[in-house]
Amino acid sequence: MIRVWDPLVRGSHWALAASFAVAWLTSKNWEGLHAASGYVAGGLVALRVVWGFLGPRYARFTQFVRSPGTVIDYLRAIKDGSESRYIGHNPAGGAMIVVLLAAMAATAVSGWLLTTDAFWGSTVMQHGHSLLAHGVLALVVAHLVGVVLASLRHRENLVRAMVVGVKRPSEPGDVA
Repeated sequence: MIRVWDPLVRGSHWALAASFAVAWLTSKNWEGLHAASGYVAGGLVALRVVWGFLGPRYARFTQFVRSPGTVIDYLRAIKDGSESRYIGHNPAGGAMIVVLLAAMAATAVSGWLLTTDAFWGSTVMQHGHSLLAHGVLALVVAHLVGVVLASLRHRENLVRAMVVGVKRPSEPGDVA
């Protein structure tokens, strides 16, 4: 087994998932907890962005952010059943990380804006915040589908890998 994801990547991943779940589940009833979990999510996004520049190899954006053409080619390869196994995040997973981080950041910022004088009581901002949160939920579902698909196709438990941080070593045809 080889170490792929460091403790900060893994911890921030699961903490972000938990903070979004808490924010989602408390959006109608517990405003204080909802806001607190939104601030935690925003802070975790900021931490992950910094770590994407300063962290170890597999945490860095330069390792997993690919061009749109590479992502499209990878998605076509999935359709054909010929996609390569990646030791770190595959091109579709890398794109999902960027989109999820941006959507989570936008959701957290729009939630914070609702507490400011400029947007207090703004139904437009409330609808925008809700739309962003629903979008994040849709992205989370797509992310989970991708994780299950990649786990099955490459015979590798990616959820376990994100818990313990290790994956099996690179084999011929894999992308390190």
